[in-house]
Amino acid sequence: MFLASDEEIRSYIDLNTETVQIIEDAFTSLVTKNVEMPPIMRVDIPAHNGEVDVKTAYVKGLDYFAIKVSSGFFDNYKLGLPSGNGLMMLLNSQTGQPESLLLDNGYLTDIRTAAAGAVVAKHFAKEDARIAGVIGTGSQARYQIKAIAQVRNIEKVLLYGRKEENIQRYIDDMEEELGIKVEAVSAEEAVRGSDILVTTTPSTSPVIKADWLHSGLHITAMGSDAESKQELESEILEQVDVLACDRKEQSQVLGELRHATSQQEMLDKAVEIGEVTSGDKQGRKTSEQITLCDLTGTGVQDTAIAIYAYELLQEEKAGLVVKQ
Repeated sequence: MFLASDEEIRSYIDLNTETVQIIEDAFTSLVTKNVEMPPIMRVDIPAHNGEVDVKTAYVKGLDYFAIKVSSGFFDNYKLGLPSGNGLMMLLNSQTGQPESLLLDNGYLTDIRTAAAGAVVAKHFAKEDARIAGVIGTGSQARYQIKAIAQVRNIEKVLLYGRKEENIQRYIDDMEEELGIKVEAVSAEEAVRGSDILVTTTPSTSPVIKADWLHSGLHITAMGSDAESKQELESEILEQVDVLACDRKEQSQVLGELRHATSQQEMLDKAVEIGEVTSGDKQGRKTSEQITLCDLTGTGVQDTAIAIYAYELLQEEKAGLVVKQ
């Protein structure tokens, strides 16, 4: 059994063009290859404002597949802890034997989720996008902006958050890391002033209103990944020119698509990211269109990033091998 610690994983795996391409290829495989990806299993821990998701996917032809356990405990900030955590296990596709435990504390999930945001921005945001808006101040609010900067020349970030101390920490950290101006604004100002908007909250009621949409806007909504969550007014789905998601069946149950007034109509309207990355369908067609992508997170992304991390760490002779 190959074991790798969070520190080792962070030393070698990063959000870059390589990991973005790996996740783009994973989306493509969803529509071009034989993939077994069961529904997400989730355990809610309401007493502690927490949830645990289990995701997996097997892609025919790959030597391994991942089972990922990911937790989100949204009161952890009171304890000085991050809200996200988890680990990934790789199994041999031929024998079912466990090959590796990647003790990443949720880091690989952050990387693959952010990489998905970069893939989405690449195909659905207008090419001359310069201002990014973000709703939320947590880890994905940071990673998603870093991801967008991989594929678009972002010059300014408009930030909406609820807690002043988190807002200021975000501004200080991101201005230093990216060298661009970050401005604290209202949710409405973030939407109206952005070319690309990312929503990253666990909100259970809409944060973004349909009246705020404008020509050329792209929205990546990645906070809703459970039946109780909703970041966008349902009318937004009807108003956008291009509606996309990572997996229709999953978004229909867990994502923003669940709240559509006419779900079948929206399912017919929606395209999956893999249909666009494979070249089968087109993403944004004009700079004036309003586009939206609903990200709920897929097991195929976890398998892709786990295999990449496992193979790279072995090449670098990192990690530890223990006898079973």
